[in-house]
Formats: sequence, structure tokens, C-alpha cells
Amino acid sequence: MKKFVFCLCVALLTTISSEAQQISVVSPSGTTTLYRTLQESIEGADPGSVIYLPGGGFQISDEVKITNKKLTIIGIGHYANNGNADGITTISGNLFFNEGSSGSAVIGCYITGNVYIGEGGASVNDVLIRQCNLNSVQVTNSSCVDTQINQSYLRNTSSFNGANALLMNNIIHSINNINGDQISNNIILGSWLKGYQYYTIVANRSNILNNVITINPWRSGVWGHDILVGSDNVVISNMTPTTFGDLSITVGGDVDWNDVFVNNGGISPVSDFHFTDAYKQYENQVGIYAGTGFNKQVTSVPYIIYKDVPTETDAQGMLKVKIRVKANQ
Repeated sequence: MKKFVFCLCVALLTTISSEAQQISVVSPSGTTTLYRTLQESIEGADPGSVIYLPGGGFQISDEVKITNKKLTIIGIGHYANNGNADGITTISGNLFFNEGSSGSAVIGCYITGNVYIGEGGASVNDVLIRQCNLNSVQVTNSSCVDTQINQSYLRNTSSFNGANALLMNNIIHSINNINGDQISNNIILGSWLKGYQYYTIVANRSNILNNVITINPWRSGVWGHDILVGSDNVVISNMTPTTFGDLSITVGGDVDWNDVFVNNGGISPVSDFHFTDAYKQYENQVGIYAGTGFNKQVTSVPYIIYKDVPTETDAQGMLKVKIRVKANQ
């Protein structure tokens, strides 16, 4: 009998261990289904479902596209110190939001690749990317509208192919070919080379407000570097090394940004981009903490902060599992 109890407990332990990385998919009707892989969860989810990813790594191939269904993917966060005992949520690969996936979202994930929106000329609208760390966003045609990117890290140039988008309170490398809507309260750190020119922002008909842009424009022969290229933009109250638009906050072309920011480490969670005491007066005016603010953590998602699963039963044949769960406010 004791041997049977022990075997039963070992089976229970195996189940607990294997289910730790299972993916919960909640349908619009409230039904929850468990899947083993991200591909299975995307393919099996009903339209309108929410896919909850725990801490850990999840592979996805470019053959997997989100098509003909609206889905929301929520991870535990991309920030290593999020308190989750299983660590961050990492998606290894690219995410594709294709025809029929308007209104989809991805929240709280580290994505090794890009988020692609609207392949094949499809109008994919109202896609939300929030509190993620990803390589870039690539909107593939101009008929996609109202892409929203908020409180995220974009490690390389994001391109919008003439579509409009709302970029607020992000840490961004650079922006290419956005047409309309708003770029506000971002930290913009990089540029890319096209021909003989470096560009930080290419935009038309956009409101460019309250950003911190660290690039210093220059000209040398046929070479040059432009902060902004485009027409009909409204440019107000940005902090830059030189005068940029109306009401610009000019910090000087030879500024050391380490004197401006606390923990200035680039597009990485080790950079918090709060202003040092000398620039504290601007904290509520420009940058990621002004406007709607910035939070590395994912809100309102329960996560495991402590777990203790013994490797064997006690003298009574019982397996005492201890798990403590927390949810951000």
C-alpha cells in the first residue's frame, strides 16, 4: 500500500512539474483550455481568446500566423526582476498578425524577433503592443491603422510603411515611415543608414511631442544625420541636443547623457531613464515618465513568487506543495 501511495505521489509530482509550463487559453465564454506549446495555443484558440503565458521560454516558427481571429497574448513580463519564480516570458521567434486579426494584442513578453502586422496587404487595425521588449514592429502596408505601442522597448528600427500609429512612453531605437497619429513621451536613442544619410524619425502628418531624442544632427560633405524627415508634422516640446521644433528643450550638442539620466544603459531594462537631480524639473514634461507614465511590470496578472515542491513524500506518504502567488496592482 505504501508503495502504491509513493508511486501515486511521484505521478502527482510529475504532473505538477509538467503543468508548470502549460499555457492557459481562456475563451470569450470563460472556458479554459491548457496547451503545451504556443503554436498549439494559437491554432486551437477561439477568436477573442486570451492566451496566458507563464514564465519560461516558448518557441514559435514563422509558419505560425495569427489569422482570422483576434487574440490577446499576455506574458508574465520581460523584466528579470519581476518577482516571478519562473522568470520572464520569452517568445523565441516572430509574431505575425495577419488578415482578420484586428484588435489583437501582445502584452508582457520578451520577443527575440519582430512583430509583423498586415502581411499580404491586409488591413489589420488596432493591434496593441504593451510592456514588451522586442526587436521591432514592422507594419507591412499602409492600410493598417491605429497600431498602438506603449511602455515597450524597441531594440531596432520600427517601420510603418506609411500607416499611422500611436507610440507613447516607449524606449525606441528609431522610427521609419509613419504617417499620422502621435509619437509622444518616448526616449529615442538611435538611427539607421540609408544611402548617405542617417535617419532617426521619418514621419508625415504626425504629432511629435514631449520626447527625449539623444541624436545630434550633423552634416559633413554628402553625409548627414537628420532627427526628422517628412512634412506636415507638429513638433513641440521635445528635449534634444539642438533646437528641434517649437518650445524645444535644448541640452547642448556636447551633452553627456549620463549626466542627464540615471542608469543610462541604452535600450535595456537596466536603464530607467529617470532624470538626474540637475534635470529633475523636466521629469513631468518630457520622456517616458511624463504623460501616461511607464511601468516595466505587467499589471493585474497573477504570478508565482515562491514555490516549494519536495522531491519525496513525508512519513505519512503526503507530498506537501507550497506555492505563493501575487498579482500586481
